[in-house]
Amino acid sequence: MDYFDADFHVHSKYSGGTSRRMELPVIVEQAGLKGLDLVATGDALHPLWLRHLKENLSETGEGIYGVEGSDVRFIVQAEVEDCKRVHHVILFPSISAAESFRDSLKDYSGDINRDGRAHIRIGGEELIDFALEVEALVGPAHAFTPWTSLYKEYSSMEECYGRNLRYVRFLELGLSADSCMADRIAELRDLSFMSNSDTHSPWPHRLGREFNRIRVRELSFPEIRLALEHRNKRGFVLNAGLDPREGKYHLTACSRCFLKFRFADAMGLRFRCPECGGRIKKGVLDRVAELSSWDEPKKPWHRPKYLHIIPLAEVISLATGISTLTSKKIRARWDSLVERFGSEINVLVDEGIEELKKADLEVGSVIERFRSGRMNYVAGGGGLYGKPSLGNEFEDFWGYGQKTLTDY
Repeated sequence: MDYFDADFHVHSKYSGGTSRRMELPVIVEQAGLKGLDLVATGDALHPLWLRHLKENLSETGEGIYGVEGSDVRFIVQAEVEDCKRVHHVILFPSISAAESFRDSLKDYSGDINRDGRAHIRIGGEELIDFALEVEALVGPAHAFTPWTSLYKEYSSMEECYGRNLRYVRFLELGLSADSCMADRIAELRDLSFMSNSDTHSPWPHRLGREFNRIRVRELSFPEIRLALEHRNKRGFVLNAGLDPREGKYHLTACSRCFLKFRFADAMGLRFRCPECGGRIKKGVLDRVAELSSWDEPKKPWHRPKYLHIIPLAEVISLATGISTLTSKKIRARWDSLVERFGSEINVLVDEGIEELKKADLEVGSVIERFRSGRMNYVAGGGGLYGKPSLGNEFEDFWGYGQKTLTDY
């Protein structure tokens, strides 16, 4: 068996709010620097992006594609928004399967030719009917976020996917949740959890900011299916991503002024902010509490460790006090570390702390803190991202202090 690092959810330049640099040559280059072995294509239903994929990719394994001269591989992927505004991640066994799926859905969408994330006039159950026709895999995207997710609209997976629930193999946690939180919900015990970037930018502090380490015999679509089903010794062996407190919807907060509220107080205010009149959005932490079967997580046998990481440019920013991630000083230290240790993922996850400290004491010390769960955070909410801190900026108000959310 081999181990591969994969980001199963990205977007192309044809999705709204996305960098114009989200094209394959740039993605390939930056994914190599990040240390990703496998990246999703994103937006595989958009006609111009499909053309770009067909012009630049060739099949390297069953359902896996590559660009000549690069070891980075791609799996065909799209995200759609259904009639209830629930988002779904779709993984296809081939480019031709995505084309067939697109042909089946085009009569149910008014923007499939314009938006990389198509809006479709069907629900989750019917979506899987179409996916089964092309042997694609479907799971909920960023399942807990308060705007466009499964648990925003429903209180159970079955309510969304109905008779086709048995075909759902994975759930994407999203930036505001981790496996510790989701493992409080009984109906999710058999699913594989994905930690993906959902990136709109190719740069390494976005691409692969959340990723999955999988154990498979080779990179192929059938092997990835087995890993999602945790069968025949295949499976997910690591989820790595931001501490959920960095997610912009982690805590219940006003979506206009970002004032944070205890959930009981927000309910008493009828989710209207007394300071600015803005709408208070229920946070992922409170939504998980509503859905929970247990007060503490119950980790199933197949669930891997979840490692809270911080992108390397942000680590250097914390260590140096330089706030602009694109500054020449941050870039120089980033280049030096990646050149010495091979990739950003090696620096953040795999290289020994003592070796990192020899190369850069300040950066190595920050990495040591988050690997051991000793980072402090100012939690996000209402649409404002949270942030890590080396000082005492943490919110005892929610009982966090220095305690990590995950002991996996």
